[in-house]
Amino acid sequence: MRVVAQFVPSAEVGDAGGDQVTFHQIGTLEFALDGAPQHLAALWIAGYAGGLFVPFRDATSGTETYGAGRYLLDTIKSADLGSNLADGTVILDFNYAYHPSCVYDPIWVCPLAPPESRLAIQIRAGERLSP
Repeated sequence: MRVVAQFVPSAEVGDAGGDQVTFHQIGTLEFALDGAPQHLAALWIAGYAGGLFVPFRDATSGTETYGAGRYLLDTIKSADLGSNLADGTVILDFNYAYHPSCVYDPIWVCPLAPPESRLAIQIRAGERLSP
């Protein structure tokens, strides 16, 4: 469940922000998984420390995983296995997908995956909910 994605920059930077932390869509990450083309939004955190952020939802969201999705990359938290936006590549390793903090404590406010970050396939890797 590890792939190399191609970073395709956006012509315009879109705002995917909320009240707490602002995110800007800086592009799209395009890759193939199980032979099928996929894509996720590449977000830039404009708030507290900057960095690449890739949340996602998949067909396991709401049953096997948190309904609002999981996080794949958050460079602020050193969750980056090899991003090089200069040459246009980003390593996506779904084995390291993890739930946001709000899954464990409602005191946290967590950014959710935008519509551009929803995969129709099941990602049965990474952190999942206990049965």
